Amino acid sequence: MKLKICGISDINILKYACEEGVDFAGFIMVDDSPRKISNNFLDSLETFDFMETSPVFVFVNPSVDEVKKVITKIKNPILQFHGDEEDNFCKQFNQPFWKTIRIKNFQSLEAINDFPSADSLLLETFSDDAYGGTGKVFDWNLLKNISLQNKFILAGGINIQNLSDAISQNPWCIDVNSGVESSLALKDKTLIDQIIRSFNNG
Repeated sequence: MKLKICGISDINILKYACEEGVDFAGFIMVDDSPRKISNNFLDSLETFDFMETSPVFVFVNPSVDEVKKVITKIKNPILQFHGDEEDNFCKQFNQPFWKTIRIKNFQSLEAINDFPSADSLLLETFSDDAYGGTGKVFDWNLLKNISLQNKFILAGGINIQNLSDAISQNPWCIDVNSGVESSLALKDKTLIDQIIRSFNNG
């Protein structure tokens, strides 16, 4: 099982995550997100040593140029599409991509079939007023009645209190964002460390 820390916008936190062997580091490219990385931060990633950690760039309904900007700067990025993008849009960049499915009810899971080209599907909590980062958990019981052929990533409100329950859902990867923040958009090394230790022991 893999671990992703998402919403990183501080280079020291990124270094720590990579040194600790986190599988994926997520960077938000969305204008209205408090976790959006700056252009300077993106530029600094061009020469950053990710070690064994893979960078993941999160977009919501981006233009082609916005995506290409990342592809030209960063070696071997994973693209995560978190909006209303269709399969053809996502696959045109010839990069590994993850597609987010926002889960409201059992019918939400039908969208899984709409993305045959996705390398993985990220299951996130539905919200009427946000595409993600809600800090809320969806009903994981919905996952018991489906067969996920694609590798799936479990996201949405995961923290140290519910991590063992998240692991028991047997996802390919667990995505933690607000659950390792001491305040909005401020990642906390102590909370990250707790998650990593618990995850490795779980």
